Order: sequence, then structure tokens, then C-alpha cells
Amino acid sequence: MAARDTLVSEGVGEVKILVLSAQLNVARSSFYWYFDSRADLLAALLSVWEARNTRCIIDKCAQPANNITQALCHFFECFVDGVLFDQGLDFAVREWSRRDPQVRTKIDAADTARISAVIRMFERHGYSERDADGRARILYFMQLGYHALEVKESMETRMSRLEPYVRGFSGQDVDITALEDFKSRAFALANEQSK
Repeated sequence: MAARDTLVSEGVGEVKILVLSAQLNVARSSFYWYFDSRADLLAALLSVWEARNTRCIIDKCAQPANNITQALCHFFECFVDGVLFDQGLDFAVREWSRRDPQVRTKIDAADTARISAVIRMFERHGYSERDADGRARILYFMQLGYHALEVKESMETRMSRLEPYVRGFSGQDVDITALEDFKSRAFALANEQSK
């Protein structure tokens, strides 16, 4: 979507119907078949962001898991599969929220919903409410920070760090079988997405 790409690369100020019409080589009036106004276009971008990024974290954290290792791997799927979580869009919306209090409210609600999902994931695996809350926040904020810093590393490097990460996030021994299953899926996704 051209509007998403413009938001990510140039910021919300450049998401303009006239500019997008020129980029797409379509008449400005064509946009009005889909959006009544620029405000509608921006609302649609926020809806896409909420449906994609927040929903994937909530859904992955709710997936059945035999243990906390497998549950954490479900959470990590959001961030190794570029189809699930759009990190560029997430940070573009966060940047937008610095100038728009209504968008800030949406960011705060999304973060609350996402962290709540991670807390519930930990609680389902026997963690106390307090411990689940602390671990969920460490995991979630670390993951967002990882992407905010634009850490560039190969899938091999990322997966080589997975076992100590899972041990650190869970405070428990790691289920090596669940970890190896996740690594296999992550490498397969990386190979598929590089084509």
C-alpha cells in the first residue's frame, strides 16, 4: 500500500492524497472512491496497523503451548515472520503519535493490550501475577527496542542467541525440542522471504 510506504519512509505529514495520486499515476478523484478524505485514509492506516501488529501478538500469545519455551517461541514468530508484524509501520505510527494525542491514545491502548496478552501467556504457565507482569514487560520492551535500534544480524546469529534469551525471559530450563522446531520454522521463513 502506497500510503503505508509513505508513512514509513517519510512520515504522516507526507501522506497526502495529491502526492499519492501522483505516485500511483491515478486521478485524485479516484481516491475519493475509497476514502472520503485524508482523515479517512489516515484512519484506515491506523486500522491496518491495529489489525496487523496488535492482533498478531495477541493471537500468538494465546496459542496453546506445552511449556513456556514453546509459548515464547510463538511470541517470537511475530518478529521473525515479516508478514505478521510490520515493524516499519509500528515505528512510523509511534513517531506519528508524538505529534497527535489521539494516535498516542491508540499507541497506549495497543501497548496495554499487547503486554496484557504476554502477561496472560506467562500466567498460563504458572507464573505469579507479579512475576508475569515483570517478565512480560521485559520481553515486550526488549523486543520493541531490538527493532527500534534496527539491529541487523543474520538469522543464524539470532537463532544462536535464542536459548539464552528464552532462559533469561523464562527463568527456567529450555525445552530444546520446542526451540529446535522454532528454529527450523524461522530458517524456512527466512529462506522463503529472501526469494
